[in-house]
Amino acid sequence: MGSSQADKAASHERIVKAAAARIRCDGVEGVGVADLMREAGLTHGAFYRHFGSRDDLVAEAVEAALAHGSKRAEAAAHHGGPEALAATIDAYLSPLHRDKPETGCAVAALPADIARSSQRARAAYTAQVRRYLDLLAGLTPAGEPDDPPFILATLVGAIALARAVDDPGLSDEILERVALMLHRHIQGEYAPSAAIGIAHDSGIPRPAPRAGERDATFGA
Repeated sequence: MGSSQADKAASHERIVKAAAARIRCDGVEGVGVADLMREAGLTHGAFYRHFGSRDDLVAEAVEAALAHGSKRAEAAAHHGGPEALAATIDAYLSPLHRDKPETGCAVAALPADIARSSQRARAAYTAQVRRYLDLLAGLTPAGEPDDPPFILATLVGAIALARAVDDPGLSDEILERVALMLHRHIQGEYAPSAAIGIAHDSGIPRPAPRAGERDATFGA
């Protein structure tokens, strides 16, 4: 690849990465072309060298955000068994994940936006939901087909509620009580371990950090 093509590819990646973070934090309507190009160190006029339209950028950014979250989730699930499921619940329903939507799970950040978005964005979102359901199916007891959608919907709904309320105490309570409920739900087959966590980037098990310092396993 020539240097000009390499530079263009690097610039393209910076734009998409910035847009993916902005979308998760502020929603699809929060993506402003001028601001993103400035953040990527490029001029507004250079936008159409990379994308046919703003919709094309949004679709690609949604795909990138979802794909990155999938890598993190798959790294956590690689260890399998009760520890991975318990750690996933604790990491997802953590203050860190709640407070950092720009690096967190795009499935939780974008459902309302995606429902009104392009078919390409909806297809990417649907594929990611299916990947998460498959992942959870590998961590839950055999013969329990209702568990993966129940767990995923509960995780996504709880983090959305915790972010939406303006009472910090209530937000913390939602996270803590829903996590406890999910642990109780899986305890018949899996005994949750509070002593297991998932490393932020590598997916290597480590002792769980103190409250408020857990990593968002499903996040980016």
